Amino acid sequence: MPELPEVETTRRGIAPHLVGRTIERLVCRVPQLRWPLPEETIPLAGQQVLVVERRAKYLLLRCSNGTLILHLGMSGHLHLVAAGTPPQAHDHVDLVFTDGSALRFNDARRFGALLWTPDDPHRHPLLVELGPEPFAAEMDGAYLYRRSRGRKGAVKPFIMDQQVVVGVGNIYASEALFRAGIDPCRPAGSIGLARYERLAAAICDVLTEAIAAGGTTIRDFTDAGGRPGYFRLQLKVYGREGEDCPACGRPIVCARLAGRSTYFCRKCQN
Repeated sequence: MPELPEVETTRRGIAPHLVGRTIERLVCRVPQLRWPLPEETIPLAGQQVLVVERRAKYLLLRCSNGTLILHLGMSGHLHLVAAGTPPQAHDHVDLVFTDGSALRFNDARRFGALLWTPDDPHRHPLLVELGPEPFAAEMDGAYLYRRSRGRKGAVKPFIMDQQVVVGVGNIYASEALFRAGIDPCRPAGSIGLARYERLAAAICDVLTEAIAAGGTTIRDFTDAGGRPGYFRLQLKVYGREGEDCPACGRPIVCARLAGRSTYFCRKCQN
C-alpha cells in the first residue's frame, strides 16, 4: 500500500506537470472506485490546477473553484500520458488537460478514491480528524508522550493511528521503532519522554530517507514516471525475518500485531 513517502514521491513527480494547466474534462471508465466517481457532478472544465499538495496519504489538487482529493488506495498509480493514449488494464480515470496531456489513475484493486470538494479540503470528513504531519513542529517527543498517557495498547499501532500522527505506515513504523530501540509490542503508555523523543526523531529520519529514495517498492509501487522506490534496499528489519540484525547479529523476528506483520530484534528493542 502506498504510504506517506510513496504519496509524497508521486506528488513531487506530478506537480511540475500539472500546476498551471487547464482541465478539459474528467474521463471515468468505471462508475466507482472505493466510492462513486464524480465525473458528472463537478464543474472541472476550464479550471486551472493551482497547486498540488499532500495531506497524510491524500493528494490535493487545488483548482480554481475547489479541490480534487485523491487517495491511491492499496495499489493505485498516477501516470502522465498523452490524452487519447489507449487505456491498459485498470486504467480507470483520466484527468485530461487542454494542452493534450492527461493524468491517468490506474488502480487494480479499486480501493483508491477521487472526490471533489468546493470547500476547504482540510475540513472534509476524510481529513478533518487527522493528526499532525510527522514533520510538523508540534509532532515531537513531548507530543507523543502526552498522547500516549494511559494507553495500554502496543506502541506500534499507536504511532500508526492516523489521529495521532499521519503517514506512519507499517513499513516505516517497524523501521522507526528499530532505530529508536523500542519493542513494538510495548504498551504505549509505559514509554518515557526521552524514548519518545528518540522515536519522534527516528520517524522523521526514516520518512525523510524514504522520500529521498523514492519510497519503498515491496510489490508494485512505481512513481509517476514508472520508477520503483529504492528505500527497500535500506530496510533494516522490515521483511527480513530470520536474517541477522544489523546491530547485534541476532535473528530478526516477525510477529502479528494489530493484524499487521511486525519485524523487530528481541535484543536491540525493549
